[in-house]
Amino acid sequence: MNNNNIDDVQERLDRLNRELNDLSPEAALTLLSKEFSGESIFSTSFSWEDQAISHMILSEKLPIKIFTLDTGRLFGETYYVWSRTNEMYDTRVEAYYPKSDAIERFVTDKGPNAFYESVENRKECCFIRKVEPLQRALKGNALWVTGLRAEHSPDRGDLSQLEWDETNKIFKFHPLLHWSTEKLKEYVHNNGIPYNTLHDKGYVSIGCASCTRAIREGEDFRAGRWWWEDKANKECGLHAHS
Repeated sequence: MNNNNIDDVQERLDRLNRELNDLSPEAALTLLSKEFSGESIFSTSFSWEDQAISHMILSEKLPIKIFTLDTGRLFGETYYVWSRTNEMYDTRVEAYYPKSDAIERFVTDKGPNAFYESVENRKECCFIRKVEPLQRALKGNALWVTGLRAEHSPDRGDLSQLEWDETNKIFKFHPLLHWSTEKLKEYVHNNGIPYNTLHDKGYVSIGCASCTRAIREGEDFRAGRWWWEDKANKECGLHAHS
C-alpha cells in the first residue's frame, strides 16, 4: 500500500466506512477480506478479543492470515491457548519472533530485567520483542485487523472502526471496538471458544509474564500492565500513530 496517496486513501476509507456502517463484525470481516483479498492479516495475542475474532475468521474460513508475536516471555497459559486454538480450528497461527542478535545485545548490555529500571529501557525491550517483529509481519499487507476495544484505554474512545495507520502505511480495522466486556465474554462462552484462564484470575490485559499482573478491585483496565510506571506511559508502541 506504499503507493497510496492521501486522496486515494481518504476516498477508499470514506467509501468503506459507509459500507461497513451497521454491519456485524462477521459481515464486516467478510466484506473487508474480499476488498483486500490476499492482503489481510490479523494479529492475535490470544486475549478474549482476539480469540473471538479468530473464531469469526476461522469458522467462516475467511482469507485473513493470523499471526502472533512471541516475545519469548509469554505466560504458559498463553501458549496453551495458542496450541488449543490450532487444534480446535485445524489451523497454524504463524509466529513472529524478535531478532536474536537484538535480544542478545539488550540482555547482555542491560540485564534480563532492565525494563524495570526505566521507561526508556522498557520501550526498547518492547520495540525489540514486539514492534520490529510486527513491522515484518505487516509488510506486504493492506489491511491489519486488531482486537482493540474502546474500553481498553481513554485514548481509544475516539477511534474509528476502520482507519488509516500512517505509521505502518496500512488500513486498520477494529471489529470489536464498541463491544463491552460483558458482551465479549458472552460471545466467547456461547461459542465454546478457548480462552486464557488468567482472565478468570483478574488478568485483564495479558502480555509478557514479567510485565503483567492481575488488577485489583477498582483499578483501571490497564493497571495490570507495566504497573511500576506512570499511567501516561502505558503503551508498547504497537498501536502508535505518527
